[in-house]
Amino acid sequence: MAIPVLMPALSPTMTEGKLATWMVAEGDKISAGDVIAEIETDKATMEVEAVDEGTLGKIIVAAGTDNVAVNAPIAVILEEGEDAGSVDMDAVAGSGGPAPKAEAKPEPAPEPAPAAAPAPAAKKETPAPKPAPAPAASSGERVFASPLARRMAEQAGLDLGQISGSGPNGRIVKHDIEEAIAGGTGKAAPAAADSAPAPAAAAKAPAPSLGSAPSPDVPGLPEFDEIPNTNMRKVIAKRLTESKQFAPHFYLTVDCEIDALLEVRKQLNGKLDGEKVSVNDLVIKASAQALKKVPAANASWTDEAIRIFKSVDISVAVAIEGGLITPVIRGAQNKGALDIAREMKDLASRARDGKLMPEEYQGGTFSISNLGMFGIKDFCAVINPPQGAILAIGAGEQRPVVKDGALAVATVMSCTLSVDHRVVDGAVGAEFLAAFKKLIEDPLTMLL
Repeated sequence: MAIPVLMPALSPTMTEGKLATWMVAEGDKISAGDVIAEIETDKATMEVEAVDEGTLGKIIVAAGTDNVAVNAPIAVILEEGEDAGSVDMDAVAGSGGPAPKAEAKPEPAPEPAPAAAPAPAAKKETPAPKPAPAPAASSGERVFASPLARRMAEQAGLDLGQISGSGPNGRIVKHDIEEAIAGGTGKAAPAAADSAPAPAAAAKAPAPSLGSAPSPDVPGLPEFDEIPNTNMRKVIAKRLTESKQFAPHFYLTVDCEIDALLEVRKQLNGKLDGEKVSVNDLVIKASAQALKKVPAANASWTDEAIRIFKSVDISVAVAIEGGLITPVIRGAQNKGALDIAREMKDLASRARDGKLMPEEYQGGTFSISNLGMFGIKDFCAVINPPQGAILAIGAGEQRPVVKDGALAVATVMSCTLSVDHRVVDGAVGAEFLAAFKKLIEDPLTMLL
């Protein structure tokens, strides 16, 4: 029996991805464990291995296709003795996901259908895919949609039963919701709006976050080059927009004198054979120790409870081509400066090569973003949801300071904590920064 190959979920939060490359062609023999394709997620390009053996009978989703929903059929494998001509490929492909109604079988071609099908004139007034969802909603049948599409529809106050799906087997995907919002279609029934006017009004407010921004095409623009948005850039834009919309940010800044830290670092590196501990490694160490002292700052928000994490897993922002990624130093409170330095070097190198596994950049409890190496004096970072805080590190520079009533010069580093006020109150944020400053300015205490 022919076997459908489904779009894999490469991380717990993945709902769709880009099928970047096929490593095999139709007709190729494949074995379990063979790499058959590469999937581009928001953070990395991952290899997909075959779980069955046979012959690749048909590629359903072409290489380079964006927004392929998780569990959508992407190819069909034929078992020994099967012939592609004798297998109903559409039926096999459809078995991989939610089963559509019989009349929805030619789902891959809803867009070209109006041109190819000799439909009556009356039918041209309503595009072919549109009528299918309406009976499903009225009869109480399930409407198939990706998790992202459902969330977008709920935020925009749309009725999924009134929207046509362009995904596999008629599945409603992100693109369909964006079209419905732009075209003003798929609005919830008036009765629902009358019974709950407040939620309907609230649902309209977040619409701009779904892409309803002013058109960038205005008269008088100079010539420009367009760089298509990658999945990574789209996810970064979405997550950070949501962070600023839903997490009430506030900011606390402290200046740390780091002359003692620089001296300790110099002494440490002088005793190491070919290895180096950076200022950033010591910042990670100090942050982990401060969070151990102030666990209420190592937290995240949920609607049901505030989660106080027992392990300090620090996400560290690393710039890569096309965006940034945050590899995680797990259990940082129990690691020495050299261990952190070694792990950070490995993670950063593989991050730039796109070789990190999802578990290596997901699930941190606190973030650090350091722009000091670029000469940035201070800045306010955007919180990485669902975390409760992020620490922005500026450049160490010589500044005038007052010591014992006299003017002196010290190397000072400005550090700004961005805090989700739902999770961390001002006093807790200040307590964390006080602990962090003490460790940075007396670095021997963090090495004990």
